[in-house]
Formats: sequence, structure tokens, C-alpha cells
Amino acid sequence: MLNKLERALVRELQEGLPLVKRPFLEIAQKLKISEEEVLARVRDFMQRGIIRRFGAAVRHQDLGYVANAMVVWRVPDERVPEVGRIMSSFPEVTHCYERARDPQWPYNLYTVVHGQTEEQCREIAARLSAAAGINDYQVLFSTAELKKSSMKYFLEDEW
Repeated sequence: MLNKLERALVRELQEGLPLVKRPFLEIAQKLKISEEEVLARVRDFMQRGIIRRFGAAVRHQDLGYVANAMVVWRVPDERVPEVGRIMSSFPEVTHCYERARDPQWPYNLYTVVHGQTEEQCREIAARLSAAAGINDYQVLFSTAELKKSSMKYFLEDEW
């Protein structure tokens, strides 16, 4: 369990680091604690696995990658770990998930790929298919982005 201060720190960190020379100092000032304490708690979060990594979110549309597709795959259950590793190794794959099959929907592995055109996404799917030896798949293109956000934790807490 996290205490009140730690939950407040999570709330600040999940908004992204401020684009300043000393982002942890700015967070510390908001929380009315020292920069050293923020850094110590972040290190502790990482050691405990609460925070796995820090990363940057790049808007792929701004880089010209305006097409994306979910590719759904029908993979023999015993091959899912192997096929998932193969497909995950491709830089164009940003998500790779196993899901339960449904009687009306036989697909159990899902990848999301990004390209500059729909045709490029189809070509990526074909390369994935060849690499993994899985030929039963469908390429589903997004038609609209209705919501895109990261999960937010401890919003109800007050600090």
C-alpha cells in the first residue's frame, strides 16, 4: 500500500515529467518536499516494481505514421509464446497481446502496427505472417480515434 505522499507522487509522475532542467525538483516543490526525497521515492518505486520505466510518448501522426491497424491472428495455443516473441521483435509492432478465443471469433493473438499508409500496414502484416508461419489473420484498420489516454491512478485522493 502506498501512503498519502506516495499516492500524490504517483499522481504527479503519471502526468509526465515537466520539460525543465530539473523535473524532479519541480515535482518536489509542488509536493512541498525535497528533490532528494522525490528521487529516493522514485528509486524505491522502481526497485519495488511500482514504476517499471520512464519513457517518452511520441505522436506517431506527427512523424508521418498516419495508418495503423490491429492485426488479429489465429495461432495454435501451444505456439502463442513463440509467435508473440517473433511478432514483438518487429519495430513496427507497438502492442502484442494474447486474448481468449470466442466461439464466433477464433483469433487469440493481437498486434498493433503503424505505417505511413494502409498498404504499408498490410505489408508489415505479411512480413509478420511469413516470419511466424501464421497465415490465418485479418488486418483491421482504425476509422476514428475516440479516446487515447494513459491510465490515471489515485485521482480521488486529496493532498
